[in-house]
Amino acid sequence: MAIGIGLRQVQQALDNKANEIQHKFIELSDELDELTRQMLEVDDEERKVLKEKQIQLRERQLQIAEDVNVWRTRARHALQHPGVSSLRAFLHEMLELNEDLVTPAVQQALMLLDLPADERLQHEPEKVVKQQSPAGRLLERARSDFELRSSDRGVRQREAVAFANRPGMSQDQAIIDEVAAAIDDQDPLVRELANLTTLQLYRFRANRMADLDAAHQATRFLAKMNHPAVIPVLIEILKNPRVGYVQEGDESVQKDNGRSRMIVLLRLVEWHTAEAQTALRTMKFDRDPHIVKAAERALELFPGPWSGPVMRENASPES
Repeated sequence: MAIGIGLRQVQQALDNKANEIQHKFIELSDELDELTRQMLEVDDEERKVLKEKQIQLRERQLQIAEDVNVWRTRARHALQHPGVSSLRAFLHEMLELNEDLVTPAVQQALMLLDLPADERLQHEPEKVVKQQSPAGRLLERARSDFELRSSDRGVRQREAVAFANRPGMSQDQAIIDEVAAAIDDQDPLVRELANLTTLQLYRFRANRMADLDAAHQATRFLAKMNHPAVIPVLIEILKNPRVGYVQEGDESVQKDNGRSRMIVLLRLVEWHTAEAQTALRTMKFDRDPHIVKAAERALELFPGPWSGPVMRENASPES
């Protein structure tokens, strides 16, 4: 059992390294967004310079995406070795990487692996105490905290944003699933906080993740939510075309988020609110002709003021 715990710590350390690199991708995405805005405001000569910089940044993004994939693969392999010799070789390989986030966990796992069986028992936990997860603590507070149970919805909104912004929360699927499960809670205030927090967690994934397949799954979840607070998030996704990467075979391929934006556009038509209508009107000059055409068609079909929603029946989130 002790070596199993040690290997899970190695796996977590490898995932943490991948998350660290993922943040670099996010920073480059912000830089590219700013560069795109600048290109609209300068003359042709300056635009050429900015275009070259844009190409360089996207090449760096590709390398970062590949690095993230490498570390995620290493994390998956941490618990998948058929024998001790294979495991030992893997741990020594990880040790040779000399990564500060990874080395301590690897050294601990090797130490446990090298111990005689009787000595290894001394490192077994005497009692496994089930600790409440961050999501569990958040939901427990929603049931008992005076401020979170007040009539001020802004308090719950701020709490949801703060939780989603904590390092690692939006990357941890188990935490997201635990929060999302409370969307059907019997307590209305717990339900509201669960909705708002789930929304913010998936908002981060949809707008920031380099892995566009994962970002698309987050967008699909958001599109199925029936809480009105999701509307500004859907509009945010629609208005922000971006590039990322999908895994095709053994390669990371650069693509845009057009399919996610199309899902969002169609869902905004169903919400049928004034702000949704305004968002579709701004798509007239979008870079994606499919988005332009879909927005134009929706506005033609529903030319009057939008005061909806035109909702789907029994829609429920999917993970």
